[in-house]
Amino acid sequence: MGEIRRIYVEKKSEFAVEAKGLLADLQNNLGLGSLKHVRILVRYDVMGLSEEEFAQARQLVLSEPPVDTVTEELIPAEDERIFALELLPGQYDQREDFAAQCIQLITQKEKPLVAAAKVFVLQGALTEDEFTAVKKYLINPIEAREAALEKPATLEDSWEEPAAVERLSGFLELSPDAIDELRKQLGLAMSREDLLWIQGYFRDEEKRVPTLTEIRVLDTYWSDHCRHTTFMTNIDKIEIEPGVYTKPIEDAFQQYLAIRKEVYGEKNAERPITLMDMACIATKKLKKENKFPDNDESEEINACSIVVPIEVDGKKEEWLVMFKNETHNHPTEIEPFGGAATCLGGAIRDPLSGRAYVYQAMRVTGAGDPRTPIEHTLEGKLPQRKLTIGAAAGYSSYGNQIGLATGQVQEYYHERFLAKRMEIGAVMGAAPKAAVVRERPAAGDVVVLLGGRTGRDGIGGATGSSKEHTVDSLSSCGAEVQKGNPPTERKIQRLFRDPEVTVLIKRCNDFGAGGVSVAIGELADGLKIDLDKVTKKYAGLDGTELAISESQERMAVVIARKDWEKFSAFADRENLEATIVAEVTAEPRLVMYWQGDKIVDISRAFLNTNGVAQHAEVVVKEITGASVFDKIPADVEQAPDLKEAWLRNLARLNVCSEKGLSERFDSTIGRATVQMSFGGKLQLTPAEGMIARLPVLNGTTAAASLMTHGYNPEVACWSPFHGGMYAVTQSLVKAVALGADPDTLRLTLQEYFQSLKTKEDWGLPFAALLGANTVLNSMEVPAVGGKDSMSGTFMDLHVPPTLVSFAVNVIDGNYAVSSEAKAAGDKLVFLSTPLLEGDVLDFAALRKNLRKVHELILPGKIKAAAAVEEGGIAAGISKMILGNGLGFTFVKPFPHTENLFTLQPGGLLLEVAGDAVIDNLFEGLDCLPLGTLTESGEVLLNDVVLTQTELRQAFTETLEPIFPSKAPVSATPDDLQKQPLYKNELPLTAPVTLAKPRVFIPVFPGQNCEYDSARAFTKAGAESDIFIVRNLTAQAIEETIQAMVKGIRNAQIIMLPGGFSAGDEPDGSGKFIATMFRNPRIAEAVNELMEQRDGLMLGICNGFQALIKLGLVPYGEIRPMEETSPTLTFNTIGRHISQMVRTRVTSNKSPWLNLAEPGEIHTIAVSHGEGRFYAPEATIQELFRNGQIATQYVDLQGNPTMESPFNPNGSLYAIEGITSPDGRILGKMGHSERFSPGLMQNIHGEKDQHIFESGVQYFK
Repeated sequence: MGEIRRIYVEKKSEFAVEAKGLLADLQNNLGLGSLKHVRILVRYDVMGLSEEEFAQARQLVLSEPPVDTVTEELIPAEDERIFALELLPGQYDQREDFAAQCIQLITQKEKPLVAAAKVFVLQGALTEDEFTAVKKYLINPIEAREAALEKPATLEDSWEEPAAVERLSGFLELSPDAIDELRKQLGLAMSREDLLWIQGYFRDEEKRVPTLTEIRVLDTYWSDHCRHTTFMTNIDKIEIEPGVYTKPIEDAFQQYLAIRKEVYGEKNAERPITLMDMACIATKKLKKENKFPDNDESEEINACSIVVPIEVDGKKEEWLVMFKNETHNHPTEIEPFGGAATCLGGAIRDPLSGRAYVYQAMRVTGAGDPRTPIEHTLEGKLPQRKLTIGAAAGYSSYGNQIGLATGQVQEYYHERFLAKRMEIGAVMGAAPKAAVVRERPAAGDVVVLLGGRTGRDGIGGATGSSKEHTVDSLSSCGAEVQKGNPPTERKIQRLFRDPEVTVLIKRCNDFGAGGVSVAIGELADGLKIDLDKVTKKYAGLDGTELAISESQERMAVVIARKDWEKFSAFADRENLEATIVAEVTAEPRLVMYWQGDKIVDISRAFLNTNGVAQHAEVVVKEITGASVFDKIPADVEQAPDLKEAWLRNLARLNVCSEKGLSERFDSTIGRATVQMSFGGKLQLTPAEGMIARLPVLNGTTAAASLMTHGYNPEVACWSPFHGGMYAVTQSLVKAVALGADPDTLRLTLQEYFQSLKTKEDWGLPFAALLGANTVLNSMEVPAVGGKDSMSGTFMDLHVPPTLVSFAVNVIDGNYAVSSEAKAAGDKLVFLSTPLLEGDVLDFAALRKNLRKVHELILPGKIKAAAAVEEGGIAAGISKMILGNGLGFTFVKPFPHTENLFTLQPGGLLLEVAGDAVIDNLFEGLDCLPLGTLTESGEVLLNDVVLTQTELRQAFTETLEPIFPSKAPVSATPDDLQKQPLYKNELPLTAPVTLAKPRVFIPVFPGQNCEYDSARAFTKAGAESDIFIVRNLTAQAIEETIQAMVKGIRNAQIIMLPGGFSAGDEPDGSGKFIATMFRNPRIAEAVNELMEQRDGLMLGICNGFQALIKLGLVPYGEIRPMEETSPTLTFNTIGRHISQMVRTRVTSNKSPWLNLAEPGEIHTIAVSHGEGRFYAPEATIQELFRNGQIATQYVDLQGNPTMESPFNPNGSLYAIEGITSPDGRILGKMGHSERFSPGLMQNIHGEKDQHIFESGVQYFK
C-alpha cells in the first residue's frame, strides 16, 4: 500500500491538560521528585495515502493548528527519556479506527491503514528503576505493550493461516486422573466430573472423539457465568449454628421450606434446594397468589420485564419496562477501562436484545481505599487509585458515547474489595408492547449477525469470570478483556427503536458471555452455524476462536428467510453490517462448520444438561460481635467533642460526597431526566436514586421509571443475612422516598461472593438470600430477576459477602420527591422502623410507614425525603441542607446524640411544612420531630454550632484528590465584568415566511442527541429530518454526500446535534463532522443555504465543536483552521463534566435568541470533555464588540466567572456560546434541547431558553 508516513502530534503548553495531570500524578503518587516535566505526544503511522492526501489528513484529521504542534521527528534532549505504548495486537483501538474513517471521508477511497501510539517524554534525572516504575505504572500488560520507537516496515497485518481444529485422539480412553490433568492443561473452568461426563457422552452416544472446539464450547456454555452453575448446585445438607442473630436465619429457612410446599405442592420433594430456588421462591409465591399481575411472561428472557399501562398524549398504551443489572468484576479488575466500559455495554444489550430502548443507567461499585499509597499495592494487582479512576473513565466513556443517561453513581469502599473490584451496571429500558414480537423460531428461519465484527478480544471471558484468580493466572488474562465500541451499539439502539424493524424479529440474543456458542446457540434447539460467514476484524482466527469470542456490540437475530432483504435494508440505512450466519433446523442439534469441516455437532439434550449436577452442604456460622446497627464508627466515637464527631462522620469515606466521581457521567442525555444526581441551587444534595421519563418517541408522557439500590458492606461482613435484609429494605425505602408506590415495587438482585470451597463458604450466600427473602415475603414484593458472580477471591482474600438490591417502579413523574431540603421554617421528622429480636426489622411497621409516606407524597405534604444510611441521621440532615445552603436547628434539648451516627435501617428523614401537625400526619407511627430548617446555614445541636463552610468542607474534601469536583483556578481577565450587554432592537427575520421550516439533522457515527434535538424542534413547530451518515464503504460515502447535499437544499435550518462523533477521535472532538462538511459539494450547499437563502444553523456541544473547526462560527464561512483560530479544547479539570450551569444571555443579536432579553439567566445542562473556549484576546474583544458573544457562564449572583464549577470548563471570558457575524449561525455548549417542563426538578432556575422557538419564529 505504499510508504508509511509518520507524524508526532503534541498539545501546546497551554492545552496540555493530560501531560500536566500526569506530571502531578507521577510526582505525588510515585514520589518522583526528580521528574521536572512530562510531554505526551500521539504518534501516527499512516499507510496508503498520497503525499497530497496525507497533507490534508495531517491538517484536518490528525491535528488542530490552534492547539497542536506537529513534527515528523522526535529527538529527545540529554535530560529526557522517552517510551511509547500501544494496544496489544487484536485489541480494538478506537483512535486508529476513527482516524482511518475520517481520512476516508477525504479520499473517498478504501480506508488507509493507521497505527497510533502514545509517546511519553520524561524530563529529569530519573534513575533506571524510576523510569521502569513509570512504565510499569502506565502500561497495563493485559491490554497494552511498550511500542517500538522505530518506524515499522509495513502496517499490513500478517496472520498465520489457522490450523485445522484438533480432534482429541485418545480422549475416550483417558483415566479420570488423566482427564483431570487435561482439564488443567486446557485451563477449563468446568469440573473434573463435567469433563468425565463429556467423555461418556462422546464415547457412548456420539461414538467419536470430540474436537477441541466442542470442549471449549461446552466449557463456555456450561460456565457459571452463562448457566449459574453455583446457583443451580443441589444443597443436600444444611446446618445453622444456634445464636441470637442466627435464630432469624433458622426462622427464615423454615419459612422458605413452608413456601416451597405451598408453591410446589406434591412436587416439592422432587425439587432440590438450590440458591436459585431460594432467590426465586418469594416471587413464585406471589405469582401463584396472583399478586404479580404486571409480570411479562415470555420464553425469551432478555431482562427483567413488566407490563405497564401509561398515558401518551392522553391515550392509554401498554409498555414493556425492562431492567437489568450486570457485573464485570473480573474484567474490570484486570483492565479497568475496558472492563467497566463493557460492563455497561453488556447491561445495555440485555434489554436491547429484548427490543427495548435503554435510556438510563445506575453504576454501583466497590473498591479498596483509593487513597492507598501505590507502594502498598498487592503483588499482581493494579493500584486502587488507578483501578477506581480507570473504571470510572471506562464506564462513563461508554455511557456518554452511546447516549445513556447515568442517573446515579455510588462507589462503596471496603478493604475486602482488594480481593476483587465490584463493578455493577444497572439499566432501564422500555418499548411499546405492540412493537415487540416473540415467536418460537421455525426450521428454515435464518440467524443474522448484526453489528460489530469478531476478534480475539473477549475470548474466555465467560470462563475467566467464573474462576478465582491468583497472581499467576492474572498475568495471562489479556485475551479475556473485551473492548467496547459504543458508536456501533448506538446504531443497534437506533435500529431497534423502529417498530418496522422489531416486528420482523422473532427472537434475539446479545453477544455477551460465550460469543457465537451461546448467543446463537441459545436461540433455537436446532442450529446449523457457518463460522466462515462470521464477519472478522482481521484474518487468522480459527474455528474455536470464532465460536467463543465475546467481541462486543453484536446481536444474533432470528427472522424469517423471506424478511431478510427488508431487514438488511433497514440495517444498511443505520450504517450497520448484517450477515446471515446460521439457519434454524428441525433436528435438535448445535452444529458448526468452519472451512468445510464440521467442528461442532452436539445434541441439544446434552447441551441442556448444563453438565453434571453439582452438590454442596451448607453451614451457617454463629454471628459474633455486637450488632452493626448499634455501632458508632471508631473515628467518630473517638472524637473529642460532638462537633468534631459530626464533622468526622461526614468526612468518612462511605459518607462523603462523590460529586467529582459522578459528574463525569452524562446524566441528562435523552431529554428525560426528572431529577439530577445532585440537587439544590448548590447541587450538593445526593439524590436517593434516579428517575427518568419513559422514552416515548412520538408524543409526550408523564410516566417515569425510578430505580434505587440498597447495600452496605459493613453490614454484609458482620452478617450476610442482615446484609441481604438491609439491602432490600434500603432499596424499598429510598424508592418510596422518591415517590414510588410501596405496593407495586419490583426488584432485581445482585449477588457477589467469594469462591465457594467449604460448607461455611456456602453459608454466606445461603444466609444472604434468606435475609432478602425475609423482606420480600413480609413486604410482598417480587424479585423479578438478578445476576450472580461467585468468583470474588484472590489468593486468600475474599470480597464482602455481597447482595445488592435494585428497586424499580413506574410513577407519574410530576409527583416525584427529591431529597434536598426546600425551605426555611419547614420541619424535619425522623420516621423509624423498630428492630425486633435478632435485629430483624418490624416489617409490619415498615409497611405502614412506607404506605403512609406515599399517601402524604401524592398531595405534596412531604416536601423532601431521604433514607437514613451510612452516617446516620447526622449525615442525612447534613446532605439534605447542603444543596440549598440551609441551616437546621434541633429541638432543644436533644438527648441521645450518639444515636445520630448509627445506621437506623428503614428510617426516613422527611420535610414537612412548618405549620404541619406531626401527630396528625403520622398518627400511630414511630415518628420523632427533629427540629426546624433555617436560613442561617448552620446546624445548631444543643450548644454545638456547625457552620455551612465546615459542613461543606467535611463533606466534599475527602475524595477531592481522587475525583476533583473543581478545576484548577483559571486567571480572571481584568475586564471580565466590564463587557457590556449587546441588545438588538430589530430582530433579524427571514425574507420568506414558512409555516413549518424544515430542519436537516445529520447524524454521524457517535452522535447521540439527534432525538432530543428533533423533539425540541418539532415541539417548536418545525419539521425535523434525521439523516444517518453511512460510511461503511466508499460507495456509501458517495451516496451519503449526495443525500446530504439534497437534504441541505431542501431545508431551511441545519442542526448539528451533540454527542461524540467518531468517539471524539482522533484526539479531538468534531473532526469527523468537520471533515465531511469540508467536502466541496456539501460546503457549496451550506454556502448556498446561508448566503442565498438566508437559512440558519445551530450546533450544540459536539455540533458547536464542528462549527468552530469549520470556521462557521465566528466567521460565518467554511475556512481553513489557522494557529490563531478560535477553538474548543479540553476542560481544565481534565475530564468530562456533566452538571447544570447558569448561563447569561449576553447578546440577542442572533435570531436564535430573539425571544430572550440580554441579561436573562438560564439554568442549562452541560455534558462535555472539550468545552473550553479559547481564542486570542484581540479576537475575543472583537466578538464582544460585534455582539457575537451570545451567552456566558455566570455565578449565583449572575456575574460572568472563571471560577469552577460555575464555569465548568475554564472557557476564556466565561464564553458558552458564540455566533457568526450576522447571528444566523449559533454554536453553544449547553444542551438547551434536553429540557422540557417537568425535568430537572431538583435544580433551581429558568431552564427554557426558547432558542428552538426563536429559530422557527425567524421564518414567521
